[in-house]
Amino acid sequence: MIHAKPTVLVLMGGPDAERAVSLMSGSEIAQALRDTARFEVIEQIIDKPTADDLRPFGGDVVFPALHGHWGEGGPLQQILEQLGLPYIGSEPKPAALAMDKLATKRIVSTEGVRCPADCRIEADDPCQVDPPLVLKPIDDGSSVDLYICRNSDEVADARAKLHPKRGAVMAEQYIAGREITVGIVCGQPLPLIEIIPGPAVEFYDYQAKYVRDDTRYIIDPELPSDVAQQCTDVAMLAFDRLGCRDVARVDFIVNDDGPWFLEINTMPGFTTHSLVPMAAVKIGLDMPKLCAKLADAALSRAPRLLAPG
Repeated sequence: MIHAKPTVLVLMGGPDAERAVSLMSGSEIAQALRDTARFEVIEQIIDKPTADDLRPFGGDVVFPALHGHWGEGGPLQQILEQLGLPYIGSEPKPAALAMDKLATKRIVSTEGVRCPADCRIEADDPCQVDPPLVLKPIDDGSSVDLYICRNSDEVADARAKLHPKRGAVMAEQYIAGREITVGIVCGQPLPLIEIIPGPAVEFYDYQAKYVRDDTRYIIDPELPSDVAQQCTDVAMLAFDRLGCRDVARVDFIVNDDGPWFLEINTMPGFTTHSLVPMAAVKIGLDMPKLCAKLADAALSRAPRLLAPG
């Protein structure tokens, strides 16, 4: 059904570990789209629906504000493709590649991008990365189940917690440095943001991202101009090489060697603490304009709809 105003179906929730973050993102996106006065908005909290479950919700375009393996990493995108619904974000194959941190690093490293050493380890496998190292899920985000291990005892303790619920995990060389992120919206890189966690946390963990108020965010941080450009160039290379679409965020550690690529997120957060909306404001895209821009991008791919001017 074609509406006087395009209807955006905002999906949120999902079965993944970042469900709570998705609910926050979805709520903010829905309000932002309403604030534009250009869209009708349907909010729908989901778990793990089938195509038949989603079909009755309607909508001219879908904003799948989900984070994690199922909602962000390809399965939901496959359902939306099956339904023929235009949606915001990457298609199933790029979404799945980006969600797999090991696969992503293999792809970008062939382009000469500097990445920390890593390995995939099952419960009985020896770890081929020496501490200090980071243990984390291969296909999850928001620093869920992430451990920084300074010695072999800490590695053993973290593995004892992770393997029973995660199976295979990723061990990655720990690189000390500054945390830098680059957002991308509709093919345009956003200003860099440096993340400085508060003194009470060791790294930018879940609490620092979504709960605590002592994390500092510096837009356009002072960096050597060539390093800042490298971050932007590598972010765009990863976005293009994986075949991503519409929106993403690329994370780095920067030290004296330059930027180290960590990962790319194809549906970054849209909460009040989130980085892509924060950087977008710097170029004149407040939250309503940002969400409208993304909705327009998806509407432009609809077979019988034109994005409104």
